[in-house]
Amino acid sequence: MAAKLKKGDKVVVLTGKDKGKQGEISSVSPKDNKAVVDGVNIAIRHTKQSATSQGGRLPKAMPIDLSNLAILDKNGKATRVGFRMEGDKKVRYAKTTGEVI
Repeated sequence: MAAKLKKGDKVVVLTGKDKGKQGEISSVSPKDNKAVVDGVNIAIRHTKQSATSQGGRLPKAMPIDLSNLAILDKNGKATRVGFRMEGDKKVRYAKTTGEVI
C-alpha cells in the first residue's frame, strides 16, 4: 500500500495533548504505523554523559500514531490524502483542494 504520509510532509496533530500543533515529519515507521514530528510529543530523556555527548535531561520528539496526523494543504488546512493516476504515474493529492501534493 502506498504511504499517505511521508518524510518532509507538513502535518497537524488531530488528537492528544499536542492537538492543533503543526510540524514536519522527520521520520516514518510504516511497520509500527508511527511517525516522529519535529516539536510534537516531546518527552524528557535522562541520558548518561559519554565522551561524545553531554548528559542530562534532554528533550526528544517521540513517535506519534499516523492516525492522529493529517497533512496540510496549500491553504494551511488539514486534509485527507487521495491517490490518482496522472499519465502513467500514481500521485498523492489533497482531497479538499484537489491539488497534487
